[in-house]
Amino acid sequence: MASVTRRANALLLLSLSLVSPVFGQTAAEKSAMAGDTATDPGPRATLSGSTKPADVKAAVKKVADWELARMQGKYSQDWTIATLYAGFMAASSLTHDPKYAAFDKEVGEHWNWTLGPRRTHADDQAIGQTYLELYQRNPNPIYIESLRKQFDEMMDEPDPVAAAKPIWWWCDALFMAPPVWARLSAVTHDPKYNTYMDHQWHITDDLLWDKDEHLFYRDASYFQKREKGGQKIFWSRGNGWVMGGLVRVLDVLPKTDPSYPFYVERLKEMSAKIITIQRPDGLWSPGLLDTPNYELPEVSGSAFFVYALAYGINHHQLDARTYRPVVDKAWKALVSNIYADGRLGSIQPVGAAPGAFSAGSSYAFGTGAFMMAGSEVAKLR
Repeated sequence: MASVTRRANALLLLSLSLVSPVFGQTAAEKSAMAGDTATDPGPRATLSGSTKPADVKAAVKKVADWELARMQGKYSQDWTIATLYAGFMAASSLTHDPKYAAFDKEVGEHWNWTLGPRRTHADDQAIGQTYLELYQRNPNPIYIESLRKQFDEMMDEPDPVAAAKPIWWWCDALFMAPPVWARLSAVTHDPKYNTYMDHQWHITDDLLWDKDEHLFYRDASYFQKREKGGQKIFWSRGNGWVMGGLVRVLDVLPKTDPSYPFYVERLKEMSAKIITIQRPDGLWSPGLLDTPNYELPEVSGSAFFVYALAYGINHHQLDARTYRPVVDKAWKALVSNIYADGRLGSIQPVGAAPGAFSAGSSYAFGTGAFMMAGSEVAKLR
């Protein structure tokens, strides 16, 4: 009954949530930083799509260098770029090149190590993932002081509408915020942040998880919507966000935590579904259940799937014999979307549902996901 009530309340309040104000950078500034569509992106790169560590590093470096050059002198707290910053941390670890993490440090210094302006909004917390990773490499208290204070205040003074609608009311939020809360618990050794995270995750999970399809609706407005072919609408990137969030939580959540088995089980359930709907070209369609109506595969969602599947294999949560061939095929397909200058194409622009885009479409959240995927693919043995 509680789940039904939450779904009803979420539908009533969804329109208000979708128009919540955004402060700081203008929408145009954020859009320009996030990415663009090149009408003539030029030739494809000549890179190996193998999963040998050296080949994976070369592909990640190609994309990371292109993005790093594009971002020089530009800093954002927006979720679109925060995902790239997380990717830069992964790229630094993979390539043993500190320049990507050094740029992330510049970002933190520019913003005085603060989160975005909307105190309780998951999108504005995503950059905290990078602050915390930088702290783990160099435990300077200033990196997490503001973040921790803000989260403590959130727990002391709950969002006044949280009882009526989930604070994380859309599935993307499960990547943006939970890994920040879980990593804060890890670095402070205080379980209260994990407790808060787990409570809020379950509220969102109860609302948006489809028990039959083992996928997440993007938000409550999609319960009754259908694809052209009549299937339920399950957005590739939305479910990619969830799977990425799952493994980033699992990466820092103690195995002794009572909630740990739940996240492993969700990863297993989603992974088992995802491999049944992989396209012949190796990637996944923008709308997961209606592949015939989508000409191009979508790279950002696909990259998150590869990231999660490879993580699951590496941590013995997924059977390598079953999932490794899927990852090998998908990684090769991801690499085939890299252009000679380092642009990673076929990434759907900012949206909330499956949509149209071209092969030259490149956005920072997709390149960030690609770098994270590469960091796990390179560990496969």
